[in-house]
Amino acid sequence: METAKLVKLGNGFSVPNVQELAKHTTSAEVPSRYICTDQDPVIINGAWSAIDDEMVPTIDLGNLLSPEPITRKSELDNLHSACKDWGFFQVVNHGVDTLLLENVKSEIDKFFNLPMNDKAKYGQKEGDDEGFGQHFVQSDDQRLDWADLFFMVTLPHHLRKPYLFPQLPMPLRETLESYSSEMNKLAMTLFGMTEKALHVVEAKAITGLFEDGGLQSMRMNYYPPCPRPELVIGLTPHSDFSGLTILLQVNQVEGLQIRKEERWISIKPLPNAFIVNIGDILEILTNGIYRSVEHRATTNSMKKRLSIATFHEPKLESEIGPISSLITPQTPAMFRNLGMRNF
Repeated sequence: METAKLVKLGNGFSVPNVQELAKHTTSAEVPSRYICTDQDPVIINGAWSAIDDEMVPTIDLGNLLSPEPITRKSELDNLHSACKDWGFFQVVNHGVDTLLLENVKSEIDKFFNLPMNDKAKYGQKEGDDEGFGQHFVQSDDQRLDWADLFFMVTLPHHLRKPYLFPQLPMPLRETLESYSSEMNKLAMTLFGMTEKALHVVEAKAITGLFEDGGLQSMRMNYYPPCPRPELVIGLTPHSDFSGLTILLQVNQVEGLQIRKEERWISIKPLPNAFIVNIGDILEILTNGIYRSVEHRATTNSMKKRLSIATFHEPKLESEIGPISSLITPQTPAMFRNLGMRNF
């Protein structure tokens, strides 16, 4: 098998570029570092799938913003249930321009189709997870995910690495600039809706942590097909640290799964919908009322899967802990207060 080009990761470890590796991998040759034996897949007709008799809730943002009180209240109740019972939901009727979404999808696909030498210009540097490569690689012998990614901070502007976002090729840079702005608006709207759904007494108890200096980062994900998808994992099971994560499927290939009641449930992406999930920060702020749920990405043998995740975190100077009005004698504080820099 031809050797794939190595990518130097920010933590000092070199791993193969999976997109290139996949081009030369046969069913008998999946490299041992990618084979996972500790996952719990459900295999149906030889394909790695998950139980799909349950559907992740869908939230209509137009109804949340409706001038009609009954419609607005009903959808707010739906949002509250989705955050409390699932930790995930899809957002439709969100108002983000369809043309922008199509441009985002097209430009991300073009980026991952660039020659490896061009993508390597954005490679992760020593001690830094930002850039092109992989996340969570901490040793030379750990199991690796079957995926490549490009991670970078996008907001606030002064935290952008000068060799990443400002150096992206046009029109990708311009497209992601517009997309960043739209995702920030959507996130702030959703944060505001969670305050209403929770009947939070304190003014801007959630939104105040994220506006005017809140952190936003993006991760573009590329999951190549694998001849033995049951042997590998696209993204290791984890929960997100963020307040909210907003995911856009670049192509309509399934792969995202969430853990619910000890089962993995596949999310079937709706066209041009956003998949939103509660992160650890929002679980802490809501004193555990809203759940940050474990999720993973799987692969398949036929098609690549691409997505872009946008993470929204509080300002660095914020103190994070349960909101006071959500602490009662019946529901004491489940978490202690910590500064963002101490997480």
